[in-house]
Amino acid sequence: MKLICADGHLELANSLGKLLNAEVITPEHRLFPDGEHYYRLDGDFFNEDVVLLSHLHQPNEKAIGLLFLAGHLRDVGARSVGLVAPYLAYMRQDIRFKEGECITSRYFAGLISNAFNYLVTIDPHLHRYHSLDEIYRIPNRALHATNLIGEYIKKMIPNALIIGPDAESAQWAEGVAAAAQCEFLVFEKTRKGDRDVSVAMPDLSCYADAQPVLVDDIISTGRTLVETAEGLVEAGLRPAICIGVHPVLAEGAEITLNNPAIANWLSYNTIPHASNAIDVSYLLAPAIAAMMAEIIL
Repeated sequence: MKLICADGHLELANSLGKLLNAEVITPEHRLFPDGEHYYRLDGDFFNEDVVLLSHLHQPNEKAIGLLFLAGHLRDVGARSVGLVAPYLAYMRQDIRFKEGECITSRYFAGLISNAFNYLVTIDPHLHRYHSLDEIYRIPNRALHATNLIGEYIKKMIPNALIIGPDAESAQWAEGVAAAAQCEFLVFEKTRKGDRDVSVAMPDLSCYADAQPVLVDDIISTGRTLVETAEGLVEAGLRPAICIGVHPVLAEGAEITLNNPAIANWLSYNTIPHASNAIDVSYLLAPAIAAMMAEIIL
């Protein structure tokens, strides 16, 4: 097996390479003067099983590079070409909210399905889709990180109280709490705009001694986490610890999260960032091996 690190996230690539006993390869990449991509891969890929690793955060340039690399690998005779995207982009637009809008999630899924034999990802933002099978035509695995978060909390955060900041995080909070063997609460969020949210919460006086832990799949603007954490402090609880799977981090998010109501915030290494504290290699590796065995058989 050969693993191509297509996104520069070498720490994750090397960790996966060891677990899968795979050779890790970094493609040569540069831009021509007109902005076109140039790629080159060293090695013989004939009859090889190849994994392309890319987190697909800020996806536009990464995505076209993946299509070029997948096409090249097929041309030189690779037996299978799989995509491992710890963070899967283009899941946001899953419906036409206004007439004329492109349903980009479907069109992106079509491009990936044409280029790869399979897809492995972690907690894709499935909102109106029930599964990736609704838009991806290739075998896929959507892995869930709840147990990893739960194990981390159980080991590292005593007396934790898991909190989901909105209804969409309810399953998250419940699953994490079950793994961490602690209580959980889910609040109600009202979104007034992309960066304007408010969070309603119940009486929390009985949780004065607990350590609030906010969990969510994506940390984007950080406003929901901050609004929730500030409400917890106003209710008499201690500053919260925030854990997100994907540190997407819109412009200004890190400044927003630098708030007295947040004791610390951390993330998985699905997207490389200084906040990475939980390694997803041990979640990805078995799924990649199982998927490859399924494809080959």
